[in-house]
Amino acid sequence: MTTRTGGSVAPVLELRSVGRIHGRGEVRVQALAEVNLTVVPGELLAVMGPSGSGKSTLLMLAGGLDTPTDGEVLVEGQPLGALGRRRLAALRRRSVGYVFQDLNLLPALTAAENVALPLELDGGSIRKARSAAQAALTEVGLEHFGERFPDDMSGGQQQRVAIARALVGARRLVLADEPTGALDSTTGEAVLRVLRARCEAGAAVVLVTHEARHAAWADRIVFLRDGRLVDDTGHTASAESLLSRGGSR
Repeated sequence: MTTRTGGSVAPVLELRSVGRIHGRGEVRVQALAEVNLTVVPGELLAVMGPSGSGKSTLLMLAGGLDTPTDGEVLVEGQPLGALGRRRLAALRRRSVGYVFQDLNLLPALTAAENVALPLELDGGSIRKARSAAQAALTEVGLEHFGERFPDDMSGGQQQRVAIARALVGARRLVLADEPTGALDSTTGEAVLRVLRARCEAGAAVVLVTHEARHAAWADRIVFLRDGRLVDDTGHTASAESLLSRGGSR
């Protein structure tokens, strides 16, 4: 594997012939089939495709939140299937940041407490975790919202808290499922700028989006249809054309 500048580098994320089947018999669904994908440090990868194409399933597998039926997923060279439950949980806390579509914020915790939670669960000191959380909130433009609870914030503000939680600490892989969905265009671009900066600092980011203008921030674009990787040209114009034929999310 080579970087954009041509140097050899170890991938942060690899999917090797990955397949995922949900259900059995008449309700059997092939969510992903024979997906091969590699993402390297410093790369922002956009994943596009119509509804039901397997985009969210791909992110769940990449983050170790689901298990493939076939193939294997590796994060920083570690096969996730070979890790026990504790080691997998530790890897997710330390190396993988995940922005869920439904946000998954805890309503009883403040914004700062929500963001700091992964670091605290990993055994870090509360003081250092809260300091890192405040830095992450500042990064997404919420420096004055640390003491607010999710129910006291707008949907867009809650979404930025979820993004800050995914970015907090030394995350090497950030997985973002439609992270700009509840944001206005200006704030959405600010969030994409933050993700881009994380790539420049050496992280790998996988961004699921149905917006070609957001995918344009990526170094490379891949397109899924019916659980299969059908295009990996890296060109935004090509992705727009495929998206229009396949329907939007």
